[in-house]
Amino acid sequence: MNDTIKPPSQRPEHPDFWCKRFGEGATPWDAGRVPADFAAFVTRQPAPLATLIPGCGSAWEAAFLAGRGWPVSALDFSPKAVDRAREVLGDAAVNLVCADFFGWQPAQPPALIYERAFLCALPRKLWDGWGLRVAELLPPGGLLAGYFFVCDQPKGPPFGILPEQLDTLLGPAFERIEDVAVDDSIPVFSGRERWQVWRRR
Repeated sequence: MNDTIKPPSQRPEHPDFWCKRFGEGATPWDAGRVPADFAAFVTRQPAPLATLIPGCGSAWEAAFLAGRGWPVSALDFSPKAVDRAREVLGDAAVNLVCADFFGWQPAQPPALIYERAFLCALPRKLWDGWGLRVAELLPPGGLLAGYFFVCDQPKGPPFGILPEQLDTLLGPAFERIEDVAVDDSIPVFSGRERWQVWRRR
């Protein structure tokens, strides 16, 4: 019930929360680089995959993909995050969009949705909607790949998710095909991050 009386800048489901943090430069989730598991995953793919990055923040990974000729849409609902992404991206060929993931509709369905500090930024009340949305956006055979903050941390962001909660969200529509511990996490996620790849059934 407290959510209803908090100002938008204190509610992570509202753009103002993230605008405040980007505006102040308080972004401890921003690694400033492309993580190793993701880079290795990209290298392994036989051909570029049309990729969607929700909650893209500074968009380091979008720049990395564009540099390899991958079609990529990077999405954030915080205008200040999009401004920061624009600085990082420069003239990289990225479709950078300021929009809400839950309402935005891509022109073409993505083959890959990349997860990085987006699910763990969402309050738990939005998790079911997230699970339904990624399943809706990806066609059969499409991939959801990225980093999951797997722990029992109810206060956030970042909000921790337990393995069984993640299975409940994704199991009905996806099959998990990769799951490994992460050894190059930034401090805020250290020791509690898993690299996972899920395939849409």
